[in-house]
Amino acid sequence: GLASTLVPLPALARETFSDDAFKSAAVSGKPVLVEFHADWCPTCRAQSSVLSDIYTHETYKNITYFVVDFDSEKEALKKFNMSRQSTLVVFKEGKEVARNIGATSSSAIESLLKKAL
Repeated sequence: GLASTLVPLPALARETFSDDAFKSAAVSGKPVLVEFHADWCPTCRAQSSVLSDIYTHETYKNITYFVVDFDSEKEALKKFNMSRQSTLVVFKEGKEVARNIGATSSSAIESLLKKAL
C-alpha cells in the first residue's frame, strides 16, 4: 500500500555526460535533454526530482537524459556555453532547440521537453 509510494524511483533515465555518448545520441537523431546540475543548488535538486517524476511517463522515456556536474565538468560547460547551474537544454536531431534556467514546475519542464519530440 502506502509504503511503496515512498520508494524513490530508480534513476534509470539519467546518463553521465560524455562527449561520445552525447554525440552518438545526437547523431542517431534521438531527442536529448542535458541537465546542468550542482548538488549544492536547491533549484537543481527540485529539477531532478520533477524530472524523475516526468520520466515515468511513456511520452518522455525516449528522450536521452544526460546530467552534467556543474562543478567538475568544465569542458562540457564550455561546449554548451553554460554559465549557470539548474539549466535544462533540449536537442532535437542534434541541434539545440530550447533551454530553460531554473524551471522547477512540471508544466514548464514538460513544455521544454516537448520541443525535443
